[in-house]
Amino acid sequence: MEKRVTFRGWWLPLLLIAPQVIISAVFFFYPAGQAIWQSLFIPDPFGLSAQFVGFGNFEYLLGDKYYRTSFLTTAIFSILVTLCSMVPALFLAVIADRLIKGSGVYRTMLIWPYAVAPAVAGVLWLFMFNTRVGVVSWYLGQLGYDWNHVLNGGEAMGLVVVASAWGRISYNFLFFFAALQSVPRSVIEAAAIDGAHFWRRFFTIVLPMLSPTAFFLLVVNVVYAFFETFGVIHTITSGGPQQSTTILVYKVFADGFVGQDLGSSSAQSVILLIVVGVLTVIQFKYVEKRVHY
Repeated sequence: MEKRVTFRGWWLPLLLIAPQVIISAVFFFYPAGQAIWQSLFIPDPFGLSAQFVGFGNFEYLLGDKYYRTSFLTTAIFSILVTLCSMVPALFLAVIADRLIKGSGVYRTMLIWPYAVAPAVAGVLWLFMFNTRVGVVSWYLGQLGYDWNHVLNGGEAMGLVVVASAWGRISYNFLFFFAALQSVPRSVIEAAAIDGAHFWRRFFTIVLPMLSPTAFFLLVVNVVYAFFETFGVIHTITSGGPQQSTTILVYKVFADGFVGQDLGSSSAQSVILLIVVGVLTVIQFKYVEKRVHY
């Protein structure tokens, strides 16, 4: 029988959940409430007065072509970052799972990039692809390719995608490798005895068993691409050239802190929160149906 823990009074359960409730209230619910409230006003840059405009900020944003373009940029960016971080991580996890000699060393080396902060990762990749002193851009020049992500929007997008996905590969690798360790060896050996080659065993046995982990990482990586890649974009391109790498979260910063348009920035925060919430619900409602637990 399942053993349940009972409390004699009400104060101990409240005391146990109080830290989490306080942290959520201070760092999530209060800022979210402030963003919703400020999105209904147009304050002056000094915060001394504010004019109530209702949904005027939202109407202005939906009519702004640059803001609509940032939606498309965010969609492309999030899809590329998710794919470029999950697919290599799964491949490396499969390789590390098959290694016998020195497997611990390989696993440790693959985990290291996760310790690098996004802003630091952005600086590292910026130095490597710097148009003047970057070692990678120099080699590309030797091959006859003129690399310049400062002027080329496609190259800038590719660079921020690679820099954002690089540090996330280690995180995904940890979960994929742990999931591979839980796959029953007896099932794989039985399939091998029946004559199934490696890729057939992988797609028919291993991959379906990894679907819960893959679904979890899909949700986490989409949220990461929407919110946590700000440091990479800010250090490498600052949203340029010509806003080709300005995703929604960076536009919130640019309009609010640089342009001092706090009302529009708050409205963008609310829209971004709604978009991520809707995407998460869609993932759980439709993508989860293909997950085999």
